[in-house]
Amino acid sequence: MNALDTSKALASLLITQGWKIALAESCTGGLVCATLTELPGSSDWFERGYITYSNLAKTECLGVAKELIESHGAVSEAVAKAMAEGAQQNAKVKSAISITGIAGPSGGSAEKPVGTVCFGWAIQNKGGDVTTTCDTKLFQGDRQAIREQATNFALTKLLQLLSD
Repeated sequence: MNALDTSKALASLLITQGWKIALAESCTGGLVCATLTELPGSSDWFERGYITYSNLAKTECLGVAKELIESHGAVSEAVAKAMAEGAQQNAKVKSAISITGIAGPSGGSAEKPVGTVCFGWAIQNKGGDVTTTCDTKLFQGDRQAIREQATNFALTKLLQLLSD
């Protein structure tokens, strides 16, 4: 399924549940938000997006601890978790996605090569508790291909998590 088809399925599920979603994007620079808001009626289920490209933005907008970024790096599951939880709490929504990674063509290292992307999905359950799931993927291709793969993966995984 492509990102637009996944967005439609996700929109339907969010509407059925009466939920809204928030995004915290770094390396995708708003691509997930743009994909979701391409759909007519997205204001019924899309609350807001944070494009927190810099470390300072992650700290100021989402409450990610500076020390967390310094100890784990901005591209880490620890930071993705904090970003997703910050977006979910700040936007007061039931679900949030975060994405932080290295889209390239530069910026990679031996430990975190270009194409490394970390994700977080924060979902509030019926009892009010938030469960955050994280994952890291290594995507191939040029900058745009990596961003598109990250967008599709983030939406597909949220759909899967909400459907379980």
